[in-house]
This record gives sequence, structure tokens and C-alpha cells, in this order.
Amino acid sequence: MLNRVAVLSDIHGVLPALEAVLADPDVQAADRIVLTGDITAGPQPNQVLDRLIGLGDRVVWISGNADRELVEYRRGQRESIPDPIAPWAAEQLREDHLDLLGSLPRSLSLSVRGLGKVLFCHATPRDDEEVVLVDSRLDRWKEVFGGLDDDVRTVVCGHTHMPFVRLAHGRLVVNPGSIGMPYGRAGAHWAVLGPGVELRTTDFDVETASAQIGHDSGYPGISEWTDYFLHARATDEDALQAFAPRDGRDHAP
Repeated sequence: MLNRVAVLSDIHGVLPALEAVLADPDVQAADRIVLTGDITAGPQPNQVLDRLIGLGDRVVWISGNADRELVEYRRGQRESIPDPIAPWAAEQLREDHLDLLGSLPRSLSLSVRGLGKVLFCHATPRDDEEVVLVDSRLDRWKEVFGGLDDDVRTVVCGHTHMPFVRLAHGRLVVNPGSIGMPYGRAGAHWAVLGPGVELRTTDFDVETASAQIGHDSGYPGISEWTDYFLHARATDEDALQAFAPRDGRDHAP
């Protein structure tokens, strides 16, 4: 059983934000660093992957929909990706990166002190791009939890880039938020598990980070990208309004 687990989600290829979080003493002391997907689709995909690979077996990897889409794009299994930066990011990846991303599981379970058996996934336990939100109705949670073992009492997911903790049908649900593309407020958002749950925000110098990314990344329009995402121009209200129709609430009886 693990004593402390750091959960990093939705890094989206932003190395300065990742480095700021990895420097935190609680991340350095964690038994495991769990990545809950969408690791690479952003301005510094190779740099982020190489940094994480260098951490060795402490890192537990889970695929997100964006990671899957990058691999599918490069393997000729799809012709486009909705996120404008994703096709560019896919073209940057080396073959060893593609092999790694293509081999990642969609979910996995770990035992964590104080929380018992914890299931980690990207969006929901059954799908890597379904949407569930802090205010999703209980019937929606029951639906996406269908088939889970009864001994899974905590579910950790990412995907929507907004941190929250809530109960749903007796299970604790944790979304750590996003490292590289936060919605609602700036900073790199992540979580610590064991024996409880702590949502964390690591602040970093956005202007310095933007300059570094601009120097390192060849993505066209990188200045606009970093300005929008590193400053969290999308509010939590904006994000909830955009995501809400996708959690099935409009079709609820």
C-alpha cells in the first residue's frame, strides 16, 4: 500500500508548469507520481515526455484521449484532431514516444493509505473522453461507474481541467485539475492522495514560462497559445458552460 501519491493530469506539453510541480517537496517525496492522461498535446511534447521518462519507475502512466489521438494521427488512423495544436504536436513525437503512448493503459488501480483501492483514469473509468463535472447529476455518475468493483471507493479522473472533490454514490471523486491548461485560474493544478485528498496549486512565473516556451517551441502562433492557456483566460464559468451539454444533463428525464 502506498502512503502518498501525487496526481498530475492534463500536462498538455507545458514543461515549465511541469517543472514547477516536480520541484514541490511533496511531489519529490511521493511514493508514486500518477499521470492521468493528456500528457503531450501541447507546445513541448518531446521535452515533457523525456522529463517524465527520466523519473523512472516512480511514474505511473495513464493514457488520455489527446495522447491516443496523437498516436492515431501519426499512425494514419485518423485524418484530423479537433485541437489545433495537436496535429503539430503529433508530428514532433519520436517513434519511441509513439510506442510509449500507444502502450499506455486507459485506467489502473492502486492501494493508497486512508483511501483503499483507488481507480485512476482520464475522463471516466469506461471512456477517455466522456464528461462528468462537479455538478453532474447522480444518475450520470451511476452510469459512468457501471461495472466498477465494489471495493473501489475512490475514483481519480482528469479531462475537464477543473479541480474538484465530491461524493457520488458513496465513492469519493477527485479531479486534480490541469498542470498545463488550467481553466478558471492560473497556476499548475494537481493533487496529493494519502491518507486524505489535498488539491494543490503551484504558481510559477507565467511571463518567464511563456518566453521559454516561445523559444523552445516551433508551433505557429505560440504567443497566442501561451497567453490564453497559461493565463487561464477561460473562466470556470466558460468551461462549465462548454462542457455541461456533454454530460447528458440536457437529455435527463
